[in-house]
Amino acid sequence: MKLFCTNLVKKYGMRTVVKDVSIEVEQGEIVGLLGPNGAGKTTSFYMITGLIKPNGGKIFLDEEEITELPMYKRAQKGLGYLAQEASVFRKMSVEDNIMSVMEIKGFPKAERKNRLESLID
Repeated sequence: MKLFCTNLVKKYGMRTVVKDVSIEVEQGEIVGLLGPNGAGKTTSFYMITGLIKPNGGKIFLDEEEITELPMYKRAQKGLGYLAQEASVFRKMSVEDNIMSVMEIKGFPKAERKNRLESLID
């Protein structure tokens, strides 16, 4: 498996916070993003994992473009993200956190339950 990104760009209004970042990581490699505060490390990582959408560039897992895929679809393909914090709502279980987000996003109750089961498996 290979993860690679080409020319990632992220803008907030008129401010460009990431400009033309390209990364390639082969399966089994460990890679760190180094730089001063505000250099765009976290933003680049968030674009790769699907937490935020890039304004430009492309993200691939093997030869499949995943730039537009939501985070959960990327996870199904083997690209995951483990947040530093325990959960969005710290006193709630993982399942309750996932259900809460799906409820906020407007998923019907039956669909939320089915999606939760497929994500947890």
